[in-house]
Amino acid sequence: MTWRPRLIALDIDGTITPVGREDVAPAVRAAIGRAVDHGAHVVLSTGRSLVGTRPIVDDLGLRGTTAICSNGAVWWDTTTREVVRKVEFDPGPSVERLRALLPDAVFAVELTGVGNLAFGRFPDGDLWGEVRQVSYEELAATPTSRLVMRWVGRTPEELALRMLDIELPGVTASCDHNEPWLTLTPPGVTKGAALEDLRAKLGVSEEDTLAIGDGSNDVAMLRWAAHGVAMGQAPVAVQEVADAVTGTVLDDGAATVLDRYFGA
Repeated sequence: MTWRPRLIALDIDGTITPVGREDVAPAVRAAIGRAVDHGAHVVLSTGRSLVGTRPIVDDLGLRGTTAICSNGAVWWDTTTREVVRKVEFDPGPSVERLRALLPDAVFAVELTGVGNLAFGRFPDGDLWGEVRQVSYEELAATPTSRLVMRWVGRTPEELALRMLDIELPGVTASCDHNEPWLTLTPPGVTKGAALEDLRAKLGVSEEDTLAIGDGSNDVAMLRWAAHGVAMGQAPVAVQEVADAVTGTVLDDGAATVLDRYFGA
């Protein structure tokens, strides 16, 4: 019998949608639908907040599954539409360190399911949901599942270089490869760790897992999966940890992978 994955983890931005967009290509939507029809657990596993994830869940009509948001810190039941797990951390020490290291950086802490508290102005469209400007003191004192930082006026390469030898205590940090953007989540929280917990909960064997992603925050997820696939536009460092590389997001690369197992 042909092998088919039973647990499929899909990144959103750069994998099933262009970065920051809400439109899933028809070919990708159809391929996901076929996987669901064959009984696979399709799990959106994303760095997006819950507010940014819900429209994609609804667009795909995913029910009876879990959405893993904020790089693993927030789990959302797509049927009950309730948060079933949330891990938080104290952002204060990291924000203080980053402010000293990165002049002109702006920060936001996630309010799960609502929006963000922001210190500094983010470009329009950067943050999902409601955005309320607050003082540095209020932001630093607000426990959160996800803190994001943009280094205004800089490039992703400049941010990655500056962060190369920096260790932030008590958090997991991930640099974006498209924007000068840093995401912080609680210590030990990654997409891979969250998916392993979910896999065990669902009773799916390790051998029956598939993951598709394109960013540095997908590395743990690609390593976790029995078959990890990097998108064609993913950085070399991400492609190197994957078992295979598919087409780019503009070429519907995720659909190409899914169609191999569930038909076109």
